[in-house]
Amino acid sequence: MQMQRLTSVHSLATGRFLATSLLCGALLLGVPALGEAQVPGATPPGAAAAAVAPAPGAVAQPAASPPAEAPGQPLAPTAAGQPAAPPAAGQLPASPAAQPAAGELDGVALLQEVDRRLQPASYEAYRKLINIEPSGRTKEFVFYTAKKGIDKVVGLFLSPASEKGRATLRLGENMWLFIPNVGKPMRITSLQSVTGGVFNNSDILQVDYTAEYDVANVERSPQSLKLSLKAKNSSVAYDRLLMTVDPTTLQPSTIECYAASGLLIKTLHFSKPQDFGGGLVRPSVIETDSPLQKGYKSVMVFAKLQAREFSDEVFTLNYLPRVQELR
Repeated sequence: MQMQRLTSVHSLATGRFLATSLLCGALLLGVPALGEAQVPGATPPGAAAAAVAPAPGAVAQPAASPPAEAPGQPLAPTAAGQPAAPPAAGQLPASPAAQPAAGELDGVALLQEVDRRLQPASYEAYRKLINIEPSGRTKEFVFYTAKKGIDKVVGLFLSPASEKGRATLRLGENMWLFIPNVGKPMRITSLQSVTGGVFNNSDILQVDYTAEYDVANVERSPQSLKLSLKAKNSSVAYDRLLMTVDPTTLQPSTIECYAASGLLIKTLHFSKPQDFGGGLVRPSVIETDSPLQKGYKSVMVFAKLQAREFSDEVFTLNYLPRVQELR
């Protein structure tokens, strides 16, 4: 029955485009390719995207007594006290100097609440991932995922048949792929994609945002909260995120992912809220597109997500051949 629910989401992808692996890394920094075996259906190691360097600063915070502007859209003050020019299209706004403003939000607590409302602290989930290319051709993957704490994730491919039985493990920023009958797990990187789509490994094996990012700034408007997040270290897939949060549900509607230069790498769109039981209501669909891969899209659909406790043993390399026992 679980698979029937997953199959029903295929209509979300009709007439849209199959995503290929994210090749933006070579465009950005050119990190050397892994010396690992190529994964069928995944981004070839030699084409793995490079780590993204830090982006420009955070979203601007309004200065005290700003000039007349649209509500919730103040510009960062310059040294002369004049509003700075808006950032160029596709660029992340520059950070203002640290200037606590009256009524400033507690950004850390807000990001923690976003994490809490997206998923239980420990859970299992079933997802379908659909890659779509400009011709309309699609490729689908079905995953079982288990997560514990803020940065431990294990995943299992359920389909297609060519991928079935493969397992992935993420511990913080370290990731591995296990292929049955191949041998020991091989290292993979956050910007590669085991599915060959716009979603990279970091997106697929998503950990809590508080595990990877610090809150650089928070901007409030009547319609939304905007969190500017800065990666805690250079191994994080994206140097900066600009997260737009619904002030009522405290869940993201969009997340823009930026490189060091301020280049927009991709945007994640959250939609279709669903009640998963146990008091968890969250977006059931995440769609991503990239200006670096025009016409290509990937869609992730959650069919089941529920709280479940796991032992620490599950999140070890030795357990990867046994992940299917969790189902």
